[in-house]
Amino acid sequence: QSLPPNHPDLAKSYNCIGNVHYSMGNHPTALSYYEKALGIRRQALSPDHPDLAKSYHNIGNVHYSMGNDTESLSYYEKALEISQLSLPHNHPHLAKAYGNIGNVHYSMSNYPKALSYYKKDLKISQQSLPFNHPDLAKSYNNIGVLHENMNNYPKSLSYYEKALAIRQQSLPPNLPDLAKSYGNIGNVHNHMGNYEKALSYYKKALEIKQQSIPLNHLDFITSYYNIGLMHNSMHNYLEALSSHEKALEIKQQSLPPNHLDLAVSYHKIGSVHDSMGKYQKARFYYEKDLEIKRQSLPPNHLDLAASYDNIGLVHESMGNYPEALSSYKKVLEIRQESLPSDHLDLADSYNNIGNLHENMRNYTKALSYYKNALKIRQQSLPSNHPDLANSYYNTGSVHDSMGNYPKALFYYEKDLEISKQSLPPNHPDLAASYNNIGEVHDSMGNYSEALSSHEKALEIKEQSLPLNRSSLTSSYNNIGEVHRNMGNYPKALSYYEKAFEILQQSLSSNHPDSVISHDDISYVHFNIGSVHFNMGLVYYNMGNYPKALLCHEKALEIQQELLPFNHPDLAFSYNNIGLVYENMGNYPKARTFYEHSILTAQQSLPSNHPVIELFRNHLKDVKNK
Repeated sequence: QSLPPNHPDLAKSYNCIGNVHYSMGNHPTALSYYEKALGIRRQALSPDHPDLAKSYHNIGNVHYSMGNDTESLSYYEKALEISQLSLPHNHPHLAKAYGNIGNVHYSMSNYPKALSYYKKDLKISQQSLPFNHPDLAKSYNNIGVLHENMNNYPKSLSYYEKALAIRQQSLPPNLPDLAKSYGNIGNVHNHMGNYEKALSYYKKALEIKQQSIPLNHLDFITSYYNIGLMHNSMHNYLEALSSHEKALEIKQQSLPPNHLDLAVSYHKIGSVHDSMGKYQKARFYYEKDLEIKRQSLPPNHLDLAASYDNIGLVHESMGNYPEALSSYKKVLEIRQESLPSDHLDLADSYNNIGNLHENMRNYTKALSYYKNALKIRQQSLPSNHPDLANSYYNTGSVHDSMGNYPKALFYYEKDLEISKQSLPPNHPDLAASYNNIGEVHDSMGNYSEALSSHEKALEIKEQSLPLNRSSLTSSYNNIGEVHRNMGNYPKALSYYEKAFEILQQSLSSNHPDSVISHDDISYVHFNIGSVHFNMGLVYYNMGNYPKALLCHEKALEIQQELLPFNHPDLAFSYNNIGLVYENMGNYPKARTFYEHSILTAQQSLPSNHPVIELFRNHLKDVKNK
């Protein structure tokens, strides 16, 4: 016998069918059946009937699952209103109603409102449930997630630990919810920079998954991804690579070849190779990441810009400046199309292109891009933000390279001013700022000011890096240079020798300051070359030409090994050797080295650079002898 069309039992049937479709992920079909059930219950039941609240709750669930937050919130609020009328104030269903509304506010990024509803949910759950009930763990977990997203990490950790304690007591040791708790605690430790603790919790989450789900299950990806990130942050690059490759392997088995999650793995593997200095491999994976995104995303999507940016950085690290410039310009083009003109990501693009032009010695172009970056950062950042200091430094650096020393000094002092406001008084970056100012004063002939700045830099390094004596070499070198320019040659030699001694020790395998990587060794050799260069200048000024020649030849040998053939430092070394030969009366050799210095300078410096004219005058003088 059929039921009348508004019979409550018919509503129950529609509701049950809706539940089945909802559990299968057929959300539109589920919504249709839930709405039929609601229509009947509105006609057949009193307005405060609990079943009416259930219908509003079910429809709210479907809209929430479909991402319709506004509709979801409306239905959840109707369900709550009825539950408040029909249930005791501490009923668990009321707690769920508050929790659901909290979830929607969280999804809409209304964190204070979400927190208010989550706390109401928690209060009722604490009153109505046993202390170790899994739903209580869920309430603690929700508040933990919220605090994590609000960057309140200690509070987040406290709630996550409460959720974990309940789940450890109430759940089997291999249940996925337990893995989620370990993962959440790992996330917070990651945010707080506690990488070893984070790694420990991520590994516990992984162990549970290995016991409870198939080994190719997509849930493993999160664990391998997180473990890889921690190893990367701790510079355990081989372990990081292994984890990211495991995540990639699962994705390749389960996802189509152009799925964006595959692009994420390619990017992460590329990033690890990048950190290891394996730039060719890094570029290979970054390009695979880009290839997928180009197939799957619109051409002006910001994720494409990020991929081009990574490829540009690798090309820059490899010294492939034209290729890097091409990638950076694509990044800039996408960001100009997709972002407001004062967006900080645009400033980053201008900064990267400026840095590239500076490395290519296109100083006028570099200055133009740096000024664009500076303008945006001045508009968009607090006046004491480190990125603003970085822009002032970059602009000063180009003026320094162009010989515009007063302008360079102005920007370097702006950099220092911000750094003093935003950094502790013995921070190594402050030493770098004083060092830059000292070098400009030295170039301008303001030797007392130069000496004062370099001595401040040395003092900061001695306080902040007491166990790393190798950091002192640049300060000793700089102070020696100022004394040389002041004519205090014995003092200059004394400081150069201190720098040389530390550098030599760092090449000794049994010394605490010894270097470990090929890049570090190259860097030390380069600095040894710089010290030889400077000592050569002192011996030249003291009239000790044989020693000067020996030092300059050692400097040149190191430079030829480590620098491009057209690097300006080589031009200065050729010139210095020419000067020594000229003063020793060997004019043919002097002429040869002067010619080398002019040719190299013309290839590496602007045509109107005063140094080129100086070198030409040296050649002209020796030709007349």
